[in-house]
Amino acid sequence: MQVTKLAIPGAYVFEPKRFGDDRGFFSETYNQKVFDELLPDTNFVQDNHSLSRDVGVLRGLHFQTPPFDQGKLVRVTRGKVLDVIVDIRVGSPTYGQHVAVELSADNWKQLWAPPGMAHGFCTLEPDTEFLYKVTNFYAPDHDAGIAYDDPDLDIDWPVTPDTVIQSEKDKQLPKLKDFNSPFQFKEE
Repeated sequence: MQVTKLAIPGAYVFEPKRFGDDRGFFSETYNQKVFDELLPDTNFVQDNHSLSRDVGVLRGLHFQTPPFDQGKLVRVTRGKVLDVIVDIRVGSPTYGQHVAVELSADNWKQLWAPPGMAHGFCTLEPDTEFLYKVTNFYAPDHDAGIAYDDPDLDIDWPVTPDTVIQSEKDKQLPKLKDFNSPFQFKEE
């Protein structure tokens, strides 16, 4: 498995190998030993799976607040997304900055978003299936987010206000400057 460190401290792209023949393919998509070496004490407790039927579905930017904050290992098994994480850890050298990675069933990449990241994705193909492993259970009272179109974040999403498809809840998310972040940056 190839691992690439991203510009945000603690964020990585994982590229599992895929072995194919005329029957199909085989891939080891997760290995605890790899995570133990790179990110010790990372334990996944829940797997989530979503389907977005249309191009332009934008989910996010989401996170859970402490003590229910989550790290996420995300991937696409059908379709394609632009996946984005924003560093919202106070004191981080990349606070308020983002990285964007195209994840698809074809490129087989996975993105690790450590706790303290706002996370979102926008579908680039219809019927996109998105899977993610998380390090903490869903806690509705700690579910939060920031607006995908916050101009201070300067994210180049592949949608416009006229074409984006969002949940009513996501349309109400605050801008980063209006959010008092409880996340603190810790050196690796």
